[in-house]
Amino acid sequence: MSYRLALFTKFVLLSMLIVFGTIEIFSQEKDSMMKPPVAKRIEKKLTIHNDTRIDNYFWLNQREDPEVISYLEAENEYTKKILAHTEKLQEKLYNEMIARIKQDDQSVPYKDNGYYYYSRYEEGKEYPIYCRKKESLNAPEEIMLNVNEMAEGHAYYQVSGLSVSPDNTFLAFGVDTLSRRKYDLMVKDLRTNKVLADLIPNTTGSAAWADDNKTIFYTTKDDALRPFKNFRHSLGAKVDDAKLIFHESDDTYNTFVYRSKSGKYILLGSTSTLTTEYRFLKSDNPNGEFTMFYPREKGLEYYIDHFENNFYIRTNLDALNFKLMKTDVNKTSKENWYEVIPHRSDVLLEGFEIFKDYLVVEERAKGLTQLRMIDWKTNSESYVDFGEDTYSAYISTNKDFDSQVLRFGYSSLTTPSSTYDFNMKTNEKTLLKREEVLGGFDPDNYQSERIYATAPDGVEVPISIVYRKGIIKDGNNPLLLYGYGSYGISTDASFSSVRLSLLDRGFVYAIAHVRGGQEMGRSWYEDGKFFKKKNTFTDFIACGEKLVSAKFTNKDKLFAYGGSAGGLLMGAVINLRPDLFKGVVAAVPFVDVVTTMLDESIPLTTGEYDEWGNPNQKDYYEYMLSYSPYDNVEAKDYTNLLVTTGLHDSQVQYWEPAKWVAKLRYLKTDNNMLLLKINMEAGHGGASGRFKRINEVALQYTFFLNLLNITE
Repeated sequence: MSYRLALFTKFVLLSMLIVFGTIEIFSQEKDSMMKPPVAKRIEKKLTIHNDTRIDNYFWLNQREDPEVISYLEAENEYTKKILAHTEKLQEKLYNEMIARIKQDDQSVPYKDNGYYYYSRYEEGKEYPIYCRKKESLNAPEEIMLNVNEMAEGHAYYQVSGLSVSPDNTFLAFGVDTLSRRKYDLMVKDLRTNKVLADLIPNTTGSAAWADDNKTIFYTTKDDALRPFKNFRHSLGAKVDDAKLIFHESDDTYNTFVYRSKSGKYILLGSTSTLTTEYRFLKSDNPNGEFTMFYPREKGLEYYIDHFENNFYIRTNLDALNFKLMKTDVNKTSKENWYEVIPHRSDVLLEGFEIFKDYLVVEERAKGLTQLRMIDWKTNSESYVDFGEDTYSAYISTNKDFDSQVLRFGYSSLTTPSSTYDFNMKTNEKTLLKREEVLGGFDPDNYQSERIYATAPDGVEVPISIVYRKGIIKDGNNPLLLYGYGSYGISTDASFSSVRLSLLDRGFVYAIAHVRGGQEMGRSWYEDGKFFKKKNTFTDFIACGEKLVSAKFTNKDKLFAYGGSAGGLLMGAVINLRPDLFKGVVAAVPFVDVVTTMLDESIPLTTGEYDEWGNPNQKDYYEYMLSYSPYDNVEAKDYTNLLVTTGLHDSQVQYWEPAKWVAKLRYLKTDNNMLLLKINMEAGHGGASGRFKRINEVALQYTFFLNLLNITE
């Protein structure tokens, strides 16, 4: 009998014993009004720095244990029963969200090396179809990958990292069928439509091609899912014979490899939260040795790309908000770098794009993205005028150095996702495509604005807000407040068609741009990490209080949502101010901070010491312990709470939210709802299909609406 079958048999037998009452793993009512599952408590002592924590739910981290699976299934069943009366509303929400989507949609094509590339969806299908046309958009379509056909028979299917060889004949791509972000790297011959035998497991899902069209460079992951080794493989050779070209032995770093925009170099990088290092190799010399660009220096970040005889470098060298430098390709040591764009204390340099005649810089000032065009010859500059007070903009796909046209993306709280071409010579902006929202959507029916909340230390925290025109600010509107605030990730104000289901029911939607993100510059990030992490939480609370005092809502109609590190935010906030919110959704929440950051076998742990701190050091341990949501659950009233997770989550392991819910159930003193929903087939990003994901959103929205007794 196979191990998998033996495990399944054990699970079935155990389930039968549970049903007939022989074994009690969790208790539940036997009448129609089922009480929540109660996880058994097994004392586990965790001791460090002469401090002992008792974790009674540590046993839930055994993914292969049938008892654990039974408990998780019972939580799902409980959630289903509690929300059974809302199933019609969930279906209604799902259907109206789906009805807004143009199902036979297509991306704007971009040209690269003689081909136009695009993706498209077909009516009723979950997954994209990746296509190209040679030389002209009127040419016959070539389907490179039809992910709908590839995904047949799989509960989860994700394709990533598509990369075409320089001669346009081969396509490298990654496939994840478990949602653990461990990709099988594959290569397809686009002439024959056959996938080659060169299947490489356990990779990041992407590859960089050398000029010979047969050599690929790729990265594999260790047991903790850390990208740690780079290999060189020649098509047709044995995968096991691939040449190891770099091993990142420092477990606080991740490594990666990619081809420069110019195509002249293969770039091999290694990065931690605060430090980077690069090596480079000419792509026409795939069997050569990589050259060090500049060795890692603690706290020095730099990011490179190539154009003509220079490497361009975005770096924080003596520049908190980063600056742009360049250096000769033969003189890459730091002393040879010289400034192209100097550091500015009020402007964050986020990225750049190089063209033959222009340099485009993606900047952030006063919390908003700016796109600045600089003429290489005249040094004259111009900005794209977006015409709204709060929005999201970014440099899109720009493969051609010789072009005078910049492709960029744009969205706002009232404007659907849009793709533009901007002529840098004439400053003419051309809308190529705007996401079509079906069902009579009119942006003029909605209003956005930005206000500020004052944090306890006096800092002004931006809040982006959207609502349907006509609402009265009398304090009686339901409001959903979103927050993230970690890793320097900025949460820009962008459009969501599914969100209309809340706005059209009278909700206000708000984004709290809390510290820990990077909206207001690099210092905004620095003030929300390490020993200043609590600023993230108090900023969010201040935003909630501001929205109440400004009469957008009241405490009985204020809701909150956050996921992953934003789930940590939710957990910390309801420990601090459980009275402020009517209900909270915490998605894949990072709530067991101390235990996770002490376990180096868990993905992301070692690489995140520069984000949260290393609890093996007593001062970091004590500070983390003071805010870790799981460790700070108390015997008190909590708000209504829906927690979601995925069994195969590689970023935040499922047991963190499972343990958190179990502990809350044991200690909380209220009768409010506490629900746990586990996707048994997915991971951190939820379901893989474009429609399956909407089921999850419909559940979350129903949770909020149900608390307001809204049934339609």
